[in-house]
Amino acid sequence: MYVFGDSLVDAGNNNYLVFSLVKANFPHNGIDFPTKKPTGRFCNGKNAVDLLSEIVGLPPSPPYLSVAFKLKKSRNQFLTGANFASGGSGIMNQTNKMFSLSLTKQVGYFLAVHKALNKQLGPTGANKHFSKSLFLIVTGSNDIFSYFGSDELRNKSTPSQYVNLMSFTLKGQLKRLYNLGARKFVFVGTGLIGCIPSERNKNKGEQCNEEVNHWSVKYNEALRLMLRNLKFELNGINYSYFDGYSVMQNFIQKPTAYGFSEVKAACCGMGKLKAEIPCLPISSYCNNRSNHLFWDGSHPTEAAHRIFVDHIFYGPLQYTFPVNVKKLIAI
Repeated sequence: MYVFGDSLVDAGNNNYLVFSLVKANFPHNGIDFPTKKPTGRFCNGKNAVDLLSEIVGLPPSPPYLSVAFKLKKSRNQFLTGANFASGGSGIMNQTNKMFSLSLTKQVGYFLAVHKALNKQLGPTGANKHFSKSLFLIVTGSNDIFSYFGSDELRNKSTPSQYVNLMSFTLKGQLKRLYNLGARKFVFVGTGLIGCIPSERNKNKGEQCNEEVNHWSVKYNEALRLMLRNLKFELNGINYSYFDGYSVMQNFIQKPTAYGFSEVKAACCGMGKLKAEIPCLPISSYCNNRSNHLFWDGSHPTEAAHRIFVDHIFYGPLQYTFPVNVKKLIAI
């Protein structure tokens, strides 16, 4: 399993970025992780990639930067995958470029892994290996936030042009991965990102930012259209798309059905909705993390990740299409 994306799936790459301010390598992150220590995951425990690895029977993919400097010695480590995800990153190169590894850079790092495994397995063996591997891509939210937070970006393009550019740029990166042997992709659409605590905190009455939600929907539509077209363009490509937006909407509209009692406020942080001051060592945190949708101002709890991953792996088709990951593996 080769993982690309943002803080939802970062397993600690940002720990190795000296100048990055986007890190989770301090308490109270990781309080429910097996080691009880912060790992660089933006979560109280395991994130979606860890949980998906467990279901498919793979060890967690190591953060690429944790083993990159010993690439020759650690080829075997990459046989079960690698995690290139970086907190704060996006599809567009300019998104948080000072603090994160852009998707372009992440795919560039995969090239090094590709070369290492090509040497180890031979070209034919490597091609077979990559064609059976899962390429998981979770990105886009930070690009949307960046657009609405930047006068420069808003002056350059309309929101509609921008989300189409996001989809077009992502397509270029997918083609790079396809040319390196990737055939099975797992995509997680952007969620109900206008309803995260840090967005609600800015609004009167703790309401969601509906403009951000609207463009999250529009980006997901552009992404799904691009994927359908790609299926005709690239021979042998298969994918599973997870509609995280709708599942998150279910959590917020019917929380008790999913075991949640708090879907507005963060578990860890300070101030209104525990979202005025982030989850820092000085912040307080809730005792029962499993009944909270949000761990901090932007990220889900392990409990929420678990439900997301159940949908990603098992379906149903309503949320995970054209196939779920269980069927994708079998193709």
